[in-house]
Parts: sequence; C-alpha cells; structure tokens
Amino acid sequence: MKSNLSQLRHLYLRAGFGASPAELQAASHHSLSKVVDRLFEDSQSSSALHVVDPQQLGYTRQTLLEMVMQKDSLSKDQRKQMTQQVQREKREQIGDLNYAWVNQMGSGKETLREKMTLFWHGHFACRSLNPDYVQRQNNVLREHALGKFGDLLGAISKDPAMLQFLNNQQNRKQSPNENFAREVMELFTLGRGNYTEKDIKEAARSFTGWGFNARGEFVFRKNQHDDGPKTIFGKTGNFSGEDTLNLLLERPETATFLVTKVYRFFVNDIPDQKIIKELAPRFRQKEYDISWLMKAIFSSEWFYDPKNIGTKIKSPVEFLVGLQRTFGLTYGSKQSVLYIQKALDQVLFYPPNVAGWPGGTAWIDSSSLLLRMKLPEVIFNSAELNFKAKADGDVNTDYLTKKKGRPFERVELDWQRFGETFEDLRGEALLTALSGQLLQRPLGSVQKNLILKRKKETELKEYTLALLTLLEYQLC
Repeated sequence: MKSNLSQLRHLYLRAGFGASPAELQAASHHSLSKVVDRLFEDSQSSSALHVVDPQQLGYTRQTLLEMVMQKDSLSKDQRKQMTQQVQREKREQIGDLNYAWVNQMGSGKETLREKMTLFWHGHFACRSLNPDYVQRQNNVLREHALGKFGDLLGAISKDPAMLQFLNNQQNRKQSPNENFAREVMELFTLGRGNYTEKDIKEAARSFTGWGFNARGEFVFRKNQHDDGPKTIFGKTGNFSGEDTLNLLLERPETATFLVTKVYRFFVNDIPDQKIIKELAPRFRQKEYDISWLMKAIFSSEWFYDPKNIGTKIKSPVEFLVGLQRTFGLTYGSKQSVLYIQKALDQVLFYPPNVAGWPGGTAWIDSSSLLLRMKLPEVIFNSAELNFKAKADGDVNTDYLTKKKGRPFERVELDWQRFGETFEDLRGEALLTALSGQLLQRPLGSVQKNLILKRKKETELKEYTLALLTLLEYQLC
C-alpha cells in the first residue's frame, strides 16, 4: 500500500506521538508497510529509565521512617516534620521519573515501545509512593510492552508496586485477600461479567503467600500459601498463582477484552465488533503476541479508514509529548511539565483509581479545553499563564497546583529547523502545507481567511500558533 500524508500522520500519531515535518517528508518516499516495519525495528530495543538508584537509598525510606519514629528523644512536631520530609523526597523522585519518561517519549527513537508502555501504564493502573518500585514497574512495562502478554501479566503480577497496591502482601492462607484476584480478572484479563464471585475467592487462595521482601524482590511464602484443591472456571486442582494466570490466558474472553481495549486506545473509542471478532481468536492463537496484534492493526486498510482518522481526543500526555515530537522542543523544567499534567488531569504514575484514566471525552471539559487552546502560546512565547490547577485533596499531587507566572521560560525550540520543510512557501501555500502537517481534519475557509490576516513578517510562527490553538489540533 503506497503511503500518503494523511495516512502517515495518522500512523505516527497513533503508533507514537506524532512526527516532525522532516520525518513525515522522509517517510513519504516509502510504502506504508515499510514505514510500519521501521516503527517496529526502531522499537526492538528497550531503554530503561535509570533515575532512582536503589543502591544509594541504603535502607528503604519506610524503614528509615520507622527507625525515626522509635526515637523517644524526638518531639511529636519533630517526628511530623521528618515524616513530611520523607514524603517530599519521595514525591520529588517520582516527579523526576515522570519528567524523564516524558522526555524519553518525546525524543527517543523507540516511539512505538513508549506508546505501548503508556497504554500498559493505564491498563495496569497502579500507585506507589516508593520511587524505586515506580521505576521498576515502569521498566517492566517497557521491557514486555511488545512481547507476549502472558510474560507481561506474569511479571506485573509479581511486581512489588502492584502486590502492594492491591494488598496481596496481606493475602494469607488463614485470611485470603481478594483484591488482587478481583482486579486481575476484572481489569487485566477477562473483563467484568466473565467470572463469578466463587472464581475470585478460589483464585485469591491460589495467590496466598505471594509478596515481596524489604528489597522489593518477589517472594513466595510457602507457609502462608493455601495448597489445597481449588475450583476456578469449573476446573479443580491444587492451583498455584501461576496456574491461575494460565487459566486466565486460556479463556477466549481474555483475548476479546484485550483486543477491545487496544482498539479503543489505538483505533477508535467505538469498537468495531466485526474486527474484534476477527482479531481476538488470532491473537490468542499467536500466544498473545502483542507485536503481532499491533502490526496487524497498523497494516490493515480499515485502520486508515476516514472514520478512524481525527476521531480521538489527545490525552494530556499525548498533547505534551506530541509538541516535543513535532517541533523538537525541550521543556527544560520538570515543574512545568508536572503542573500541566495536573491541570489537565493526567499525572503519570498517579492514575485516578484501579481502572486507570477513562479517556475519550473525559479528557475535555470547559476549563481544560480553554487551557489546551492557550498552552501553545504559553509554551512557545514563554507567556504568562493565569490558571490554577484543580485541587483534588490528594497530597501527593496537590503540590503541583502551585505553579504560577511563566511556567515555560526555559523551553528550547528551533523555528528555523522546523521551517526547513516549508522554506519556499509563503502565504496561503504555507498555511495549507502547515495545516496538512498539524491537523487531522481539513482547515475550514473561514478559519483559513482569519489566519491569513496574521503578521506576514513572522508568518511561519504566526500560522503555526494559530493552527495549534484550534479545536481540531486536540484530535488525533
């Protein structure tokens, strides 16, 4: 299939976070299948984040905190201050991880792997206040992002952040805790309605004894494990936790649930049931090979159907990272990037609940839409931003609401480099070319005439900013 600009722009937005004009121009000389293959080739490797060094932490911060609390010589106020200091340090390190990941999504060549990591970050929604655990889980998602789903499911099920978040550290033979078993069925594999309460109770018994030690390493505490017979999905045996995960993978509902969720994220908020029914059994037959599934989607003709182009609202992270990808800019300030995520209701590593971010139209309300339309001017012109992010009572993210003034004074952007693709164009020809690069829908005649009235001396920047403030730019 020969590629065209519309298809390439769609592919780069969905399989990644967009592309610069130069990248799109270079890709236009190749067939669409070749471009798809190149995306997978570039993402064969996995560049792990190394922001938090657990070796430098010595004792875990929680252990240090417990030691401090035992000192009778400290007053109540002193213990409170030290507790707050530990919490601040944890938040700062998680903020550093956030900023590092945004930059990796926005600049690395492994764009497809990073986009898949973002998808799995929402699928396996999890919160942890331990920076080491947060980094570790993010790298687990990245490592397995394009591999076999069974391997990813097994790794995340033994991940300390997830085990802690879903209370499996407290799952013991004498008093089974059902949280992990419930979420692994409802949110990670089968989907609601495809299991019974008995299945959950029995599965919870199979995960008894699963936990982690002080170093965050998975441990199986045999004396806390219920090794008796269990009946799950009508099958009876002395099932272990690994056995239960395999039982989940055997169920056809798991493939359907996963393919549907992938379709919603990468193709359209409204799933095409005919396509789902075709892909799901093949995905299962391919042993849940994620790369096979994604290549099947990006190589299909229906993926490029006009009904799937420009129909999804960019998530806040896609919006921020997309500007980096398209313009080659660097934000320069961690606090600015974190503040905008908070203002737009998507802070990486802080999903709203176990189900993750709802996406779709939930990304937009009257307040966030106005901010989105204002942001390009704020970012590109280092303008002042008079906006206060909503406080939601979460002490771990509410500190991000305090950024004021000019949050993007340190942004670096090379307009000359961005404009090289359009260097021979002026006026209406330049605007047409720019809109073809930046928008997923055609520019209306009224919009075009209004934009053409802007300053001619700096028309590249003027036209670009005008396009970025349109509602259409919020779509991908």
